[in-house]
Amino acid sequence: MDHFNAPSEWSRWRQQNKMAISLGSRQAADEEARAEVEVLNSRLEKTSQLTKKIQASLSRLESSGKSVQDAVGPLYGNTQKLQTLGTNIDSILSAIERIRQPSDIKSNEEEIIRKGPEKAGLAAFLSSIKRVNKALSEMQQTNLRSNQQAMADLSRLLKSGNTQLEGHFQRLLQEDSRPLEPLHFITKDKPFPMLSQDKTTRLGLISSYIASSMRQGSGSGESPVLQAYASVRGPYLTATLQNLASASVNTARKKTPDAIYRQGTNGMATYARGIQGAFLAEYDNICALFSRDEWGRVFNLTCQGAISELARTLRELNAHIKANLTTDCYLAYEIIEIMSNLSSTLENRTGELKPSFAAALKPIRETGKSSLGELLEDTRRKIFNLPAIPTDGAALPITSETMTRLQTMVDFLRPISSIMISLGDGGWKSTAASNNSMEQIPSLNSFDVGADGKQIFAHYSIDTIDALLTSLEVKAKPLLKGKPTLGVFIANNATIVDRMIRNSDLQPLLSSRMSDVDKWRKTGAQLYTMAWREPSTHLLDVQYTNRGSQRPPSGSAAAIDSAAILKGLSSKDKDAVKEKFRLFNTSFDELVAKHKALNMEREVREILARQVQQMIEPLYGRFWDRYHEVDKGKGKYVKYDKSSISGVFLSLG
Repeated sequence: MDHFNAPSEWSRWRQQNKMAISLGSRQAADEEARAEVEVLNSRLEKTSQLTKKIQASLSRLESSGKSVQDAVGPLYGNTQKLQTLGTNIDSILSAIERIRQPSDIKSNEEEIIRKGPEKAGLAAFLSSIKRVNKALSEMQQTNLRSNQQAMADLSRLLKSGNTQLEGHFQRLLQEDSRPLEPLHFITKDKPFPMLSQDKTTRLGLISSYIASSMRQGSGSGESPVLQAYASVRGPYLTATLQNLASASVNTARKKTPDAIYRQGTNGMATYARGIQGAFLAEYDNICALFSRDEWGRVFNLTCQGAISELARTLRELNAHIKANLTTDCYLAYEIIEIMSNLSSTLENRTGELKPSFAAALKPIRETGKSSLGELLEDTRRKIFNLPAIPTDGAALPITSETMTRLQTMVDFLRPISSIMISLGDGGWKSTAASNNSMEQIPSLNSFDVGADGKQIFAHYSIDTIDALLTSLEVKAKPLLKGKPTLGVFIANNATIVDRMIRNSDLQPLLSSRMSDVDKWRKTGAQLYTMAWREPSTHLLDVQYTNRGSQRPPSGSAAAIDSAAILKGLSSKDKDAVKEKFRLFNTSFDELVAKHKALNMEREVREILARQVQQMIEPLYGRFWDRYHEVDKGKGKYVKYDKSSISGVFLSLG
């Protein structure tokens, strides 16, 4: 480091030479220049030495860097390995922790699950079982062989927990599922009770968990609580409605064999109200406990037992109706309407059960359809089997019975109209078709949405009336002697038909078809009045006049002089007039006696009396005016004068 002391030496040198310089400026200048050169040479030499030292240092530094690199490189690589090793160790520790975790979970949760939801509490039990479920799911994802035993243990624990939950679900349901007395709610028009709010909350938690567990597990299949719910609430519904079902059968039993069923006297309407109330309350319970996509399934499962009991009840009622068809067919019509209304109400509210109700109702609906044709055949059969016809021409009870049946049918016009539409106009005429309707493929008439059920019923009523009166005529012809009695018989029955139509709700339905009934009454009147032609023939005469005498004037009675007319007759002609009076009296009196002996409806008696009077009285009045002086007022031949015969006609009515 001598090089760094050059300035101080230079100073000393300059001081030493100041005296010499002063000796002579030239000599001094030369000396100074020499000194500067020497100094520069000295400094150059030191710089060269310093450069060499720096080069040597750089060489040493480069050598040291290589040594450091050689030394540090392996250390860095080892550090990276150590980091990877550390990460692996952490992973191993985590894996070990996970391996240890199942045994910890099992020991932690097993005690709670073994206690069950009643002792542990539903909330704590559900939380525990959810943790087990989650742990099992995570283990299944890792799929470690060492976890197989732990997975099996947790699976058993989870299965035990789920089984306990299902049992707890059923026990909770059972607490609120004791059968009720439905009449209490029906008569007071109160809704059927639902599950309590507390029960609904707890049952809903269980249902929600099990459904979620099912979705997380297999992803398919039906939650077992659906069947569990139906297994408890289904018998509850059946037992609750059992008494109503029995009452429906019991109220159908007849105290009087021939009694006609009266609307509303059967317990079916009350039974249907009970079904509606109980089913709707049950549907609300289900909606509060299950997811929307499960409502229909649970509702159908729960109600099937009660519907099976309903179907059994309807089969019993159907057997009763078929055994008493002519008097109890109306019960079939009433049940059809009641069940159709019930089915529609429940379908509108729940969207369910319509096919089940249709299947239960099918036997009675088929009986209702076949009854129309069978009733017609029954009418014909009863008339054919009559042992006799009243000899006085009185109407038969079957006429009133048949019309009463039609009148009663009007009370059930709505269900009958639906039956009529399904049969089609005239579909009742074929007995075979009616009896085998269950096996038949529905005709297009069954789907005629524009058909008028009331109009078709009117056609059926006219067919029934025509079958009745035609059968009566056929039966009476060979049994009744004489057309008058037959005519009165036909007119009597036709008049009862007419009266029972006009005095009932049949009138607006059949008002346009009354001419079909009236033609029968006219037929009867014509048959009756044919017998009165005989006395009228005795009143027809020729004009007895002398040759050359003028024809007696005709016209009013005042213009006819009976004595003058008789004066112009010969004795033979007078005897002929007397004979005519005698024959008329005999025939007339006989017919009057028969008329009064016949049993006629009031309207028939009035009509026939009027028609006989219109036929006989004008002829007799004319004949009497001309010839009543034939016995000179003794009454031997001329029994009736005009006023007395008019009184006879009045007595006929």
